[in-house]
This record gives sequence, structure tokens and C-alpha cells, in this order.
Amino acid sequence: MTAALVQARVLVLNKSYMPIQVTSLKRAFCMIYAGIARVVDKEYQTFDFHSWSELALAVGEPGIGIVGKVIRVPRVVLLQVYDRLPKKQVRFSRYNIFARDRGICQYCSRRFRKSELNLDHVVPRSRGGQTTWENVVCSCVACNRRKGGSTPDEAGMHLVRRPAKPHWTECLNISLKDGHYLEWVPFLNIVDFSYWNVELER
Repeated sequence: MTAALVQARVLVLNKSYMPIQVTSLKRAFCMIYAGIARVVDKEYQTFDFHSWSELALAVGEPGIGIVGKVIRVPRVVLLQVYDRLPKKQVRFSRYNIFARDRGICQYCSRRFRKSELNLDHVVPRSRGGQTTWENVVCSCVACNRRKGGSTPDEAGMHLVRRPAKPHWTECLNISLKDGHYLEWVPFLNIVDFSYWNVELER
């Protein structure tokens, strides 16, 4: 293994594809081999150790030599369980509201990408509603327009579940000042990170 590969780092995602830490290449291979994590490629496909080791190595692509073959170097891995995630005070942010609601519009029950969701005040601010865990939910554009400045009851809409403060936080232990690989970009966009993680004004 070359010095460059010894220094290589791998982005670790939880089961919701949220980045939680950066680990060493050696540790990443151990997790993949043990079935704790799967490799994620640029097409968002996932691979276990066997299927990843069977992939052909492209010209100029870094690889790790093992008995009888060379395996591609993974850049992103996806945890198969939530075990051992650090916990601390939950930040009231877009990112964590999105995580709490699992990307699901709390009115129509459909799943959307973050870019297709709004934050909706269940009781509108114009009606005295506050910006709190208990009054803010993810809403798709169509449901947000339909509800407008009304309460769900007035608009004939029903919440998937009553919003509440979660008892966890997806703790991102990654310094944005550190360099990262091209393969990390879809999961670690600095502008997107700042928007979704800033503490919301109550």
C-alpha cells in the first residue's frame, strides 16, 4: 500500500445517507469486510465486500492489492446500522427537521428530496404560531400552497404525526476546512450544509 493510500480517508454515512464522520481506509475496509458498512459509488449503488472486489479497476484508478487481485479504493461507505452514533443536544435546524421527518411531507405522506421540501408552521406565524420543534414540519410545495395561512384543520389537512423535539442528533464530525474527494461532494456540499445546519431563529 502506497503512502498516499495509507493517508486516504473515507466518508462514512448513516442509513439516511447523512455524513457523520471520516475514517481511515483501513478501518473502512474492516467495516465493509465485516458487513457493518457497504460501499457507495457515484451512481449511489451500494456494494458488499464481495461485489465491490469483483468490480474492474479503471485505468489510473487507485487500488489495494490483495491475494490474486486488486480492489478499488472506496471513497464513501454507508453504515448498515445506527449503533455507536454520538449523541448530544439536538440543534434546531433545517437539517435535523428534515432528518426527524425523514424527508416526508407531513401532510401528504410522500417522500421528497431536501430541495423539494419547505418548512411549514403548523399554526401560522400570522396566527401566533412559533418557530419551535412542536410547530414546524416538512411540507412539499403543493401542500404548503394548499395550506397557505390556515391551520391544518381549516385547510382540511391532517398531519402524518404530531411534531416533537427528537431525542437524538445526527452529529457531523467533519471539518469543512479539510479537503475532500470528488465522490464526497453529493453528500458534503458546503453551501447545502450551512443552509441545513444553521440554528433557526425561534
